[in-house]
Amino acid sequence: MNKATDTIYALSSGGLPSGVAVLRLSGDRSFPITQALIGSLPPSRQAALKTIRTRNGLTIDQGLVLGFPSPASFTGEDCVELHVHGSKAVILALYNELASFERCRMAENGEFSRRALENGKMDLVEVEGLADLISAETEMQRRLAIEHSSGKLSALYAGWADRLTRARALIEAELDFAEDDDVPGSVSDQVWTDMSRLADEVSAHLAGASFGEIIRDGLKIVIAGEPNSGKSSLMNALAKREVAIVTDIAGTTRDVLHVDLDIDGYAVKLYDTAGLRDTAEVVEKEGIRRALKTIAEADLVLSLAEIGRDVRTAFEGFAGKVIGVGTKCDLHEPNGDYDIFLSALTGAGLDELHRVIAAELSLRAEGLSYALPSRLRHRQLLQETLWAIRSACDAIEDGLDIRAEHLRLAGQTLGRITGHVDVEDLLGVIFSEFCIGK
Repeated sequence: MNKATDTIYALSSGGLPSGVAVLRLSGDRSFPITQALIGSLPPSRQAALKTIRTRNGLTIDQGLVLGFPSPASFTGEDCVELHVHGSKAVILALYNELASFERCRMAENGEFSRRALENGKMDLVEVEGLADLISAETEMQRRLAIEHSSGKLSALYAGWADRLTRARALIEAELDFAEDDDVPGSVSDQVWTDMSRLADEVSAHLAGASFGEIIRDGLKIVIAGEPNSGKSSLMNALAKREVAIVTDIAGTTRDVLHVDLDIDGYAVKLYDTAGLRDTAEVVEKEGIRRALKTIAEADLVLSLAEIGRDVRTAFEGFAGKVIGVGTKCDLHEPNGDYDIFLSALTGAGLDELHRVIAAELSLRAEGLSYALPSRLRHRQLLQETLWAIRSACDAIEDGLDIRAEHLRLAGQTLGRITGHVDVEDLLGVIFSEFCIGK
């Protein structure tokens, strides 16, 4: 039996219990199954209050019913939504009744969205954007996800794909009709001018990939410094709760601690690390090794030192920005070579630190739109696309047929981003990220 032809159902709203729960059906049997439960269907895309019964006539619940005929539905198939009371018992009764119908089963993770992709209602970038929108926790994550799920990024890639197709067509024309009068002059000149321009556009787009990943995954900030420099106290002050243990004993923090923050709408991942010093103690030594590894992977480092002590401005393996923070300004007069002075105890300087981090995020976002690649998959395929276009432009000594082949590879790689070619191996991974009802 082909599972793709089954009618599927799942809860598409939040967890239970709730005031209202939305149960979605999709497939060619959605309408007759619903009719068996409620009688006559309401007009398409119009909500009607209906009593939902078992086929034995027992009432399950009363709720709103909406029908969406194919192809103008989320999945491109006939779809039905049942808006019922969000009771676990109601949903379980509906599940049991729906399961009794032939070729009707519970949806798998992301199966509604997968059917939307297979029926041409969405492409891969839009599907991934929808997944990001569902899981968005900050304003900037929401904006980025909307840009992707609404098709704006896909439209950009489609435009590039059209230019690659046109370039190949012109080259083929020159190869086939070079000796005829039908093709005046050399059309390849205009091709390579446009392809050089396209390479620059793809390169500029790729330059925003790191920030797109920061918006989606969060800016990684690591608090570093010697033992008892106030790292854990700062972590707790920024998190506004006790995340790390704070004592006067040096070396209290042995492992890397992590907390998620929202700073001016951006996701920030804040890490507290073990104090950096020479030690022979085995556990502390391992904590320092992990601290240095975390620092090397950071986007930004807050280097802490108690006022009066030297602050580290460089860390092995880290080439990013380091902000020197002089701590415990409630005990010492602010002076010395620090970027910021603060006291985690009194809160002095925390607003300034907040502004510095926000300014760093704004600087990284300067000149960028939200049509940004935000996944490693996107970045890798765009890099391959750029390489192929530049190979075609630079291969002046090669024949036009070889250069056209580079452009074909560029178009094929670009198409894999949106899912137009060679994507079957990606689908299982992508849709496994979705909840059951999506």
